[in-house]
Order: sequence, then C-alpha cells, then structure tokens
Amino acid sequence: MKKLHSTLKPLLRPLLVLSLVMAFVFSNAHDALAARGGGRIGGGSFRRPAPTRMAPRPGGGGYGGGYYSPGYPRGGGGFGFPFLIPFLGVGGGFGGLFSILIFIAIANFLVSSFRRTGDSEGSGGYSNSSTNPPVSLTKLQVGLLAEARELQADLNRIAQNADTGSSEGLDLVLQETTLSLLRHPEYWTYASIESQQSRLESAEEKFNRLALTERSKFSEETLSNVNRQLRQAEQKALSAAEKSQQLMTQAPGEYIVVTLLVAAQGNLKVPAVNSADDLRQALNQLGAVSSEQLLALEVLWTPQAEDD
Repeated sequence: MKKLHSTLKPLLRPLLVLSLVMAFVFSNAHDALAARGGGRIGGGSFRRPAPTRMAPRPGGGGYGGGYYSPGYPRGGGGFGFPFLIPFLGVGGGFGGLFSILIFIAIANFLVSSFRRTGDSEGSGGYSNSSTNPPVSLTKLQVGLLAEARELQADLNRIAQNADTGSSEGLDLVLQETTLSLLRHPEYWTYASIESQQSRLESAEEKFNRLALTERSKFSEETLSNVNRQLRQAEQKALSAAEKSQQLMTQAPGEYIVVTLLVAAQGNLKVPAVNSADDLRQALNQLGAVSSEQLLALEVLWTPQAEDD
C-alpha cells in the first residue's frame, strides 16, 4: 500500500496543475462566448387574410343572399311543387311565396353545412382553410470561418439600410442575405436546417419561440433593424493595452454564425443539408420566396462588430 502511494504521489501534482489549467481555459471560453454580441434584422406580420365574400347576384332579395330561381314568378303563385302548400296548410299567393322562401332557406342551410364539412375535412380539422392557411417555418443556420469579414460587412450594411416595415423590404433582405452567403462558399464549415408545418393561428407563437431561442444566445444585440426600428450600440474604443489584455483572457473567435428564420405561407419544401450542394440549393430556395408568401423573417448573426 505504501509502495502504491509512493508511486501515485509524483503524479498528483501534474494532474492538479492540469485540472486548474483546464478550468481556467474553459471558464474564459465561456466568458468570451457570453460576451459576444450579435446583429438582428427582422419583421413581418401574421395577420389573417380577409375572408372573401361572394357578391350578390343582381336583382336578388329575400333569403339566400339575393338568390332567386329564374323562370319562376318572384311574387304570388306557387313554386311548382304542390306538396309544399299542403304541408304548410296554406294556399294561394302569400302561402306559395312563403313556401318558396322556406325551401330556399332550408336548401341554403344544407349546402352551407356540407360546404363547412368539406372545408373541415380538407384542411385537417380546421374550420376554414382560407382564413387559417398552412405556414412553413424554416430555420437555416450556417457557420463560416472568421475570415469571412466581407459577409459580416454585408450584413451590417443590409441592417443599416433595410426597410423592415414592408413585405417587399423583407423580401429584399432575404434575397440579399442568401446572395451574400452564396458568394462565400469557401468559408462554409457548418450548416443545419429545420423545417416544420403549422397553421396561421399557431405559426406566430412558434416563430417567436424560435427567434427568442436564437436571440438569447447573444449577450446583447449591438445592431438591430426590426420593423423599421434601427438601433446600434456604441462601440467602445479600446486602447492597445486593453486589446492585448482581451486577447490574453478571451478565447479567439473562429467562426461567424448566421441564422435565417423564415415563415412563408404554403408548403415550402427545403432539402436536408448534408453537403455544400444541399446548402446551395436550400439558400436558392429560400431566396426565391416571394413577398406575397413571406410572412415574417429574422436574420441573426454573431459576432456583429468587425473587431469582435
């Protein structure tokens, strides 16, 4: 036992030193990641489309939105179905007209019921697919080498000049961002994509949850342009001694991470990303989303400051 203790004793000091060094390194790396700021461009709306209304036919009146059957008198007389009058127990002009109106009302009720049933079955249990259409939520994340400073400058320029208060402006942001990523394939090191289908009623909540998860990874948003609200944090000028101290105590940034969150009306099918070609195809597909389809957009990237 004493022999074993004497054998292990010389190894304890190096192990203790190594553990202290590892704890120091990882704690500094965590601080460096926590202190990293990010940029954000976003906006959009999940307002429901206005329900379409069918214009009444000219000359209509009574029940059924102005519908009346041509070829039959609009007042007095009978409808041509003698069983209606005995059923109501009345006859003559007013009774015939009243029977017609009752028949039309019952017919319209049955037609509307069948139509609602068909809409419900065709939209997966939703009462009206025209006001609660399908929505695709896509999250694309791309990691690039830190040398991709041109991309960082492009995103800063887009954020400072984008019109994020209109669907056309957001569509331009999406096109410019995907185009900038496509121009720097030599820096691509990592990519992942997630897509899910939702309905308009619940899409906004899911989209906001995705955005909050990504935004929480930043210590602060040093540049943001959301719904035409442009905010930029003041960059503190560091002295040479402070920069040297920062380099010694913080882990170096090796990557630029860009995240795209896209909410588009309809079924947007994006490929799984397992190669550079897949990523290129996914970027082209997202960049081609029209302003009519685009409901909401978030572009997030870190680091944002060029000297971060």
